Amino acid sequence: MLGLLLGLVITILVGYLIVKKHKTQFALQFVLLCGGIILMCFAVLFGLGEILPEHKSTDWIALDIFAIIKNSFTTRALDFGLMIMAVGAFARYMDKIGASEALVNITAKPLNALKAPYVVLAFAYIIGQILNIFIPNAAGLSLLLMLTIFPILINLGVSREGAAALIATTACLDLGPASGNAILAAKAADINIAEYFVSYQLKLAIITMLVISISHFFVQKWFDKKQALQSSNNMNDEVVLDNKVDTSVQQSRPVSNLYILLPLLPLILILTFGKLVISGIKMNVTIATIISLLVAILFELFRKRDLKQVVTEMKVFFDGMGKQFATVVTLIVASEMFGRGLIAVGVKDTLISNVQLFGFGIFLTTLIMVFIITLSAIVMGSGLVSFFAFLQSVPNIAAIEFGISPVLMILPLQLVTGIARSMSPITTVIIVISSIANISPLDLIKRTMLPMTFALITVFLGTFIFYY
Repeated sequence: MLGLLLGLVITILVGYLIVKKHKTQFALQFVLLCGGIILMCFAVLFGLGEILPEHKSTDWIALDIFAIIKNSFTTRALDFGLMIMAVGAFARYMDKIGASEALVNITAKPLNALKAPYVVLAFAYIIGQILNIFIPNAAGLSLLLMLTIFPILINLGVSREGAAALIATTACLDLGPASGNAILAAKAADINIAEYFVSYQLKLAIITMLVISISHFFVQKWFDKKQALQSSNNMNDEVVLDNKVDTSVQQSRPVSNLYILLPLLPLILILTFGKLVISGIKMNVTIATIISLLVAILFELFRKRDLKQVVTEMKVFFDGMGKQFATVVTLIVASEMFGRGLIAVGVKDTLISNVQLFGFGIFLTTLIMVFIITLSAIVMGSGLVSFFAFLQSVPNIAAIEFGISPVLMILPLQLVTGIARSMSPITTVIIVISSIANISPLDLIKRTMLPMTFALITVFLGTFIFYY
C-alpha cells in the first residue's frame, strides 16, 4: 500500500508540474524523467521492488537506475526510434520538395466539393482502423497517416489538433490476426486467432468503430468551433508560420502530378509486401521509408537536373531525423522511465492484488478489470502491464468462478488495452503524433478523451449485449 500511495503522490506532483508549470517539450521530458528516478529511489529505500533483475544488475543499485536509462535509449534508438526518425524526417523532405503540397492540391478539389470536412474526418478514421488490420504497428501506421491524411484534413479546414486526434486513435482497437495483443488473447482463450477475429472481435469492432467515427465528427467539430471563437484578431502569427513553414517552400519549378505518389509510397510498399499481395517478402516501415526516400531523390534529380542542389536539400531529411530524436525518442524514454518507476514501487501489483475479484458478479468483475487497465494506461502510458497480469488468471476466473468461456472476459480487456492507450499523454503514439503536428500531448488527449471514453463504454456494454 505504501508503494501505491507514493506512486499516487508523485503522479499528482508530476501532473501538476506538467499542466501548471512546465508545458514546454523539454520540460515535460525532464519532469517525467525525474519522477521516474524518484520513484525508483523510493523503491530501493523502502524495499518495495527491484530496479533490475539480478542477472542484469550493475551490482550497485544506485547505478542500476542509470543502466535502465541507458538500456531504454539503446532499445528505442536502434529499432523503434529509427522508424520514428526516418518517417518524421521523410515527412519534412516531402514538404521541402513539394510532394505534400501536390497531394493536397489534387485530393482537396473533390473533397472540398463535398463541403463537409468533418464527414471526411469521420470516414478517415474508418479507413485508418481498417489499415491497422494490415499494418498492426500503431506508431508506424500513425506516422504513415501523418504523411497522407493529415495534410489533406488540414487543407479541408480541420484544425491541426482535430486531424492529429483522429490519426492518434486510428489503431486503438488492435484488430486482426497480425496484432500481437490479439494473438496473445486468442492463445489465452485457447481458440484459433482467425476464429477470435471473425467470431468475436469483428462484430464488436464494427459497432465500436462507428461510435468512434461519429464521436470524432461531433467532438472535433465542437472543439474547432470553440477554438475559433477563442482566437483573437491578434493571433500569434509566428506560431501559424511555424506550423506551415515546410509546406510553403517555394519551388524553383512546379512539381509533376506524379509527386502525389511519393507521400503514399511507404504505405503502398507496406500493403504490397505483406499479407495482401506478396507475403513472401518482409517489409517494415523503416525499410519502406528509406526506399521511398531514394525514389524521391531520383524524382528530384530528374526534375532539377542539378545533383548539387538535390544533395543540399537532403539536409532537411537528416536535420529532421535529429529533431525527431531530440523531441520524440527522448520523450518516449522519459515516459518509459516514469512507468518503470511506478512499477518498481509496486503500483501495478497493489492495484491487482487488492481487488477481491471473487466476491463480485461477472459484470462488476469485468468492470473492475477494465477500470484498472484504463487507469494503468493513462498513468503509465501502457495498459499492457495490467492486461498481461490479468491474462494469466482470467481463464480460471471465467471457467471456474463464472462457468463461461474465457474469451468472453478476455475480449473486452484486449480491446480496452488499445483504447485506453489513446487517452494517455505519455503513450508512444500520442507523443509521436503531437510532436509531428507541433502541438502539446495534453492538448491532443483533450481531443481523444471523449471518443475513447465512448469506445470504452461501447466495448464493455457491447460484450454483454452480443455474447452473454
